[in-house]
Amino acid sequence: MSPTLGDLEQLVLLALLRLGHDAFGIAVQQEIASRTRRDVSLGAVYTTLARLEQKGYVTTRVGDPTPVRGGRRKKHYRVQAAGRRVLAAAMADLRALTEGLPAMELT
Repeated sequence: MSPTLGDLEQLVLLALLRLGHDAFGIAVQQEIASRTRRDVSLGAVYTTLARLEQKGYVTTRVGDPTPVRGGRRKKHYRVQAAGRRVLAAAMADLRALTEGLPAMELT
Protein backbone atom coordinates (compact mmCIF):
# COMPACT_ATOMS: atom_id res chain seq x y z
CA MET A 1 0.00 0.00 0.00
CA SER A 2 1.37 3.40 -0.94
CA PRO A 3 1.59 6.22 1.60
CA THR A 4 -1.36 8.56 1.83
CA LEU A 5 -1.74 12.18 2.83
CA GLY A 6 -4.44 13.80 4.89
CA ASP A 7 -6.30 16.84 3.59
CA LEU A 8 -4.30 19.33 5.65
CA GLU A 9 -1.02 17.60 4.74
CA GLN A 10 -1.89 18.09 1.07
CA LEU A 11 -2.74 21.76 1.62
CA VAL A 12 0.48 22.40 3.55
CA LEU A 13 2.64 20.71 0.90
CA LEU A 14 0.90 22.67 -1.87
CA ALA A 15 1.36 25.93 0.04
CA LEU A 16 5.05 25.17 0.58
CA LEU A 17 5.50 24.51 -3.14
CA ARG A 18 3.71 27.76 -4.04
CA LEU A 19 5.82 29.75 -1.58
CA GLY A 20 9.10 28.32 -2.83
CA HIS A 21 12.27 27.52 -0.92
CA ASP A 22 12.56 28.30 2.74
CA ALA A 23 8.90 29.00 3.48
CA PHE A 24 7.92 29.41 7.12
CA GLY A 25 4.84 28.52 9.20
CA ILE A 26 2.85 31.75 9.21
CA ALA A 27 3.36 32.20 5.46
CA VAL A 28 1.99 28.67 4.95
CA GLN A 29 -1.04 29.52 7.09
CA GLN A 30 -1.66 32.73 5.14
CA GLU A 31 -1.24 31.00 1.77
CA ILE A 32 -3.81 28.36 2.71
CA ALA A 33 -6.23 31.00 4.01
CA SER A 34 -5.94 33.24 0.95
CA ARG A 35 -6.35 30.45 -1.59
CA THR A 36 -8.89 28.19 0.12
CA ARG A 37 -10.81 30.52 2.43
CA ARG A 38 -10.06 28.05 5.24
CA ASP A 39 -9.17 29.31 8.67
CA VAL A 40 -6.42 26.89 9.73
CA SER A 41 -4.82 27.60 13.09
CA LEU A 42 -1.10 28.20 13.23
CA GLY A 43 -0.83 25.33 15.72
CA ALA A 44 -2.43 22.96 13.19
CA VAL A 45 0.01 24.15 10.52
CA TYR A 46 3.04 23.56 12.77
CA THR A 47 1.73 20.15 13.89
CA THR A 48 1.27 19.17 10.25
CA LEU A 49 4.72 20.47 9.30
CA ALA A 50 6.27 18.41 12.11
CA ARG A 51 4.41 15.30 10.94
CA LEU A 52 5.51 15.89 7.33
CA GLU A 53 9.09 16.28 8.51
CA GLN A 54 8.83 13.02 10.48
CA LYS A 55 7.61 11.26 7.34
CA GLY A 56 10.56 12.65 5.35
CA TYR A 57 8.41 14.85 3.09
CA VAL A 58 9.84 18.19 4.25
CA THR A 59 13.08 19.35 5.80
CA THR A 60 13.72 22.29 8.06
CA ARG A 61 16.47 24.82 8.36
CA VAL A 62 16.72 27.10 11.38
CA GLY A 63 17.65 30.67 10.51
CA ASP A 64 19.78 33.05 12.51
CA PRO A 65 18.24 34.89 15.45
CA THR A 66 17.05 38.38 14.60
CA PRO A 67 16.32 41.40 16.80
CA VAL A 68 12.96 41.82 15.03
CA ARG A 69 11.94 38.40 16.39
CA GLY A 70 13.24 39.16 19.86
CA GLY A 71 16.35 37.07 19.26
CA ARG A 72 14.36 34.00 18.23
CA ARG A 73 15.18 31.88 15.23
CA LYS A 74 12.77 31.27 12.35
CA LYS A 75 12.27 27.73 11.04
CA HIS A 76 12.23 27.44 7.25
CA TYR A 77 10.61 24.47 5.48
CA ARG A 78 11.34 22.88 2.12
CA VAL A 79 9.50 20.07 0.29
CA GLN A 80 11.69 17.06 -0.47
CA ALA A 81 11.46 14.70 -3.46
CA ALA A 82 9.50 12.15 -1.39
CA GLY A 83 6.98 14.87 -0.52
CA ARG A 84 6.59 15.81 -4.18
CA ARG A 85 6.06 12.17 -5.12
CA VAL A 86 3.42 11.45 -2.48
CA LEU A 87 1.62 14.71 -3.30
CA ALA A 88 1.66 13.91 -7.04
CA ALA A 89 0.15 10.49 -6.27
CA ALA A 90 -2.59 12.08 -4.13
CA MET A 91 -3.38 14.60 -6.86
CA ALA A 92 -3.51 11.81 -9.49
CA ASP A 93 -5.99 9.92 -7.29
CA LEU A 94 -8.20 13.01 -7.06
CA ARG A 95 -8.06 13.56 -10.82
CA ALA A 96 -8.96 9.91 -11.45
CA LEU A 97 -11.96 10.15 -9.13
CA THR A 98 -13.25 13.39 -10.63
CA GLU A 99 -12.63 12.53 -14.27
CA GLY A 100 -15.87 12.44 -16.21
CA LEU A 101 -17.95 14.03 -13.47
CA PRO A 102 -20.04 17.02 -14.48
CA ALA A 103 -18.66 20.34 -13.33
CA MET A 104 -19.69 20.95 -9.74
CA GLU A 105 -21.18 24.23 -8.71
CA LEU A 106 -20.43 25.26 -5.17
CA THR A 107 -22.41 28.08 -3.68
